[in-house]
Amino acid sequence: MPDRDSKKPTAPPAPEPLRVAVADSHTHLDMQSGSVADAVAQAAAVGVDTLVQVGCDLAGSRWAAETAAAWDRIWASVALHPNEAPRVADRASGGGRAGLDAEIDAIDALAALPQVLGVGETGLDYFRTGPEGVADQQHSFRRHIDIAKRRGKALVIHDRDAHADVLRILAEEGAPSTVVFHCYSGDAEMAKVCAEHGYYMSFAGTVSYKTAQNLRDAVAVAPRELLLVETDAPFLTPVPYRGRPNAPYLIPVTLRAMAAARGDDEDQLAAAIAANTARAFGYDT
Repeated sequence: MPDRDSKKPTAPPAPEPLRVAVADSHTHLDMQSGSVADAVAQAAAVGVDTLVQVGCDLAGSRWAAETAAAWDRIWASVALHPNEAPRVADRASGGGRAGLDAEIDAIDALAALPQVLGVGETGLDYFRTGPEGVADQQHSFRRHIDIAKRRGKALVIHDRDAHADVLRILAEEGAPSTVVFHCYSGDAEMAKVCAEHGYYMSFAGTVSYKTAQNLRDAVAVAPRELLLVETDAPFLTPVPYRGRPNAPYLIPVTLRAMAAARGDDEDQLAAAIAANTARAFGYDT
């Protein structure tokens, strides 16, 4: 009988280490195989010395805060993912908007913790949630914007098929002092709009995908001082390892794809990204 585990995608090999250390600005350690200790060690071995652990629901956000408290080079970001907002509203005891607000209140309390440096990932996702979920998503997004402003934390945005509404709501509510577009998915024109507002753009492994010329065009025109790099692990593994599990130690592959798209020196781009990430989230390098 064949070993079922033998059919599972294997972890990619470790890339050549970066000469200048950077941060993974967005990862989900709780969704990856292996221990936190292993992930930290593997990342450090290739020049990824800081991780931002991101929560997508209340339980995951609590885990992110607890993990960040236990590790010196892990920071947390907490939120209800936009796709989570309508689910919470549907299942909450008492029902509807009151139940959603109760969970967002709990996120607000977590955002006050010193190891929590971000509020997100929040935003809008019109790909996985249909029109019936738009009102709850937009309500949740507006509340997370308020939390980020009151708590003085970076706002980490998930934006999928919703560029116009995300930018509109940011303008209506008044954006926090720091905004990060996680897994940037716009084009070069949107990158120029983000740059005008001083919004950070964080690029994931998608920038290396053959069909993603829009992302390479965007990273090429974005100001270097507004660029971040992320894995969104275990998702969005960069080429040539697409389809295999992603992890923070693969950051060098994505950073090199960004450098190639920009015609940048790898070390100079890494140094800029390291400084940008520390500035965006407010930690010391």
